This record gives sequence, C-alpha cells and structure tokens, in this order.
Amino acid sequence: MSIRHGLLALLERGPRYGYQLRTEFESRTGSTWPLNVGQVYTTLARLERDGLVVPAGEDEAGHSLYAITEGGQAELRRWFASPVDRANPPRNELAIKLAMAVGSSEVDIRAVIQAQRVHTIKAMQDYTRLKAQALEATTEGERAPDRQEVGWQLVLDQLIFQAEAEARWLDHCETRLVRLAAAGPAPVPAPGPVSRPASAPGPEPDGSAAPGEGAEAGPAQDGGLRGALRRSRTRPTTWTLAATRRSRT
Repeated sequence: MSIRHGLLALLERGPRYGYQLRTEFESRTGSTWPLNVGQVYTTLARLERDGLVVPAGEDEAGHSLYAITEGGQAELRRWFASPVDRANPPRNELAIKLAMAVGSSEVDIRAVIQAQRVHTIKAMQDYTRLKAQALEATTEGERAPDRQEVGWQLVLDQLIFQAEAEARWLDHCETRLVRLAAAGPAPVPAPGPVSRPASAPGPEPDGSAAPGEGAEAGPAQDGGLRGALRRSRTRPTTWTLAATRRSRT
C-alpha cells in the first residue's frame, strides 16, 4: 500500500492538514487500511523533504496545511500511469506458512489448510455483506453512488476477488498434497561426483561468463521471481510460436 501516493492524491484536491488527510484516506478506502496521525505526519515530512509537498499556512482553526507541488503532481501522474510491480511481491504469510508446513513432519498441513479455508470463506462472506449494504444504501436513496462510495465498492470488490482466489488456491494446495501422499516418499539418489558436460563451457578464471553464456542467465545470476519473469518473457513458448505462425497466415 502506498500511503505516500495516497496522500498526494488527496492533496491534489487542495491543501489539507494531517488529521483531515487521515480521515479522508480512511473514508475513501472504507477504513480497510487504517492510518494513525503519526504515520500521516511522518509521510508528509518525507514528502516535504523530497520537494513533493510544501507547507501552506494555516486554516481558520489553526491547523497546519500542506499543498502539493508541481513535482508532487508529476510524481502522482507517474504513479497512476505505472502498473503495480509484481516482480517483487510482498511477503504472504499464508504462503510462507504452507511452504514451511510441507517440510515439517510434525504439522498436519491439511488441518492448517482447513482452518484457513474456514477463515477465508467467512471473510469473503463479510465482504460480500458489506458490499450488499453499500449498494442498498444508494438503492434506498434512489440515487447514483458518488465517487467516494464507488471507490469503497471497488475496494470491497478487490477484497472479495482476493478471498475467492485464496480459497481456490487452498483447494489446489490440498489436491497437490493428496497426490504427494499417494505417491509416497521420493527416492533419495546416492551422492556421487558432480561432472560437468564437456559441451557446457564454464566461467573464465576472472569470473566473467564464457563466450555464448551471456544470453541466458542461470538462477544464480538472475534468481527470484523477477529473474523468472524476465526469462519467461524472452523465451518463445510453443503457444507463442504457434500464434506467430497463425498471424503470418
């Protein structure tokens, strides 16, 4: 979540003071990601340091106001125009928990999955109920929802879709574990000397890649999700080649 850019978006509408920004941020997102005033003022201080906001005097009640600068508006436009980066996703506690549970003989991983599934489905039902209440409020008033209400409904939609995807993923995990249990433990190969094929050139003595090795970086050179995504984008798949042939005909 980018508190930094969220505050810039609110300041684009005009000067605001800290508590006002906190209230509007939570109202716009339905208090899904609550902020405290300390977070707001810490972020404002960093934005001012970076030249993206400036103090703008005080209002009639004596609150210190902040205003967005031209640099802040340019940064906000870049944020809106740029996709959210998925090459370095945030840590997912559930994924980490299941990954660790798979490697532990002391954990009933199916019980872990079932407990999480119950919680996820309940959360999805709660979000769906909130969405129904939000829609009912505008229906009873026989009016179209305003922009703030639509923003809150979009947040609810995202939470519902995310919970649905998590429930499906848990089903997938359970299916994989059932197959793994049915297959039994995999045989462990006996350790032996590691030989390198003569056709695979190794690195030069100075550590640089041998001729012809630079085009495709291995996991050690470009590891993690970012490297996997980069490699998948540069390697033509069967589907890609078939689509290319069809487009040419």
